[in-house]
Amino acid sequence: MSKDHGHFFPNLDGAAIGRPITRAGISFFPVYLMENGLPEIATGPTAERVIDELGDASVGDLTLTNPGEAPLLLVEGEQFVGGKQNRTINVSVLVAAGATVKIPVTCLEQGRWGRRRDFRPAPTHTPRRVRRTLRDAVAAQAGTPYARRGAQSEVWGSIEGELDQMGTSSPTAAIVDTDEVFRRDQGRGAAVEELVRLGPLPGQCGFVVAHGPRIVGAEIFGAPELLKPHWAALVRSYLLEEPTARGWPSPERVLRALRGISRAESKRSAGLGLGQERHYTSEKGAGQALTLEGAAVHISVLSR
Repeated sequence: MSKDHGHFFPNLDGAAIGRPITRAGISFFPVYLMENGLPEIATGPTAERVIDELGDASVGDLTLTNPGEAPLLLVEGEQFVGGKQNRTINVSVLVAAGATVKIPVTCLEQGRWGRRRDFRPAPTHTPRRVRRTLRDAVAAQAGTPYARRGAQSEVWGSIEGELDQMGTSSPTAAIVDTDEVFRRDQGRGAAVEELVRLGPLPGQCGFVVAHGPRIVGAEIFGAPELLKPHWAALVRSYLLEEPTARGWPSPERVLRALRGISRAESKRSAGLGLGQERHYTSEKGAGQALTLEGAAVHISVLSR
């Protein structure tokens, strides 16, 4: 048993938060962590990587090759558009330099299989509620022979719900088509452009998202340089949805939530590449973390 006795990530107890930025009824609280000594890590849409179908074109797996000289981080929820179908990676993965690994993925596009295209990163991360559906399945299966597998039919159902709720049509039921929201809703589109342009604050490692006083998610990286490449896609994903509560955001509630998350009982397993995975699920939400020698690489928590 590790010294943190199975808790999700106790180092969040020492996290600091900043003043939130609120746009379209959704607040982003900056999160700051102490320096944790991570090595150089490549990540984000411009990082050198090769993603491809398996030889038998399996829906639930892709291959990832890291041709670079530093470890490569892929973040749970990243969208890969193209291939035989659009996919998302089910867990965060840190791949050693020069290594190739098989990664578990879930389809984000029900109506297409074929017309193969090269994979490209999507401008928007997989939306929160779709990720939450996928994460519940992954957390429930942690430590079993089905570890890291999503519930495909439930994810497709969640995508249908998102498309309907956002008033978006898609010929192949692809979640990437919800980006139409930003073109249709000028206010929401302007909010996205502003936050993407501003970028994260100096030293910022992540953020907690709130709808009024209700906390709906947290995305925290082990270093500011890991957050920055994912900032735009993550911010876009959280601004896709309408706020689910109204009122004033509460810094005290955010700090209490981080303390509660840090002490949640988690399941542990070796990462697919480097590091260790941690998963938990509860009545309030589901969390997933990737750590390297005890230091956070990526932490994500999604509320119910």
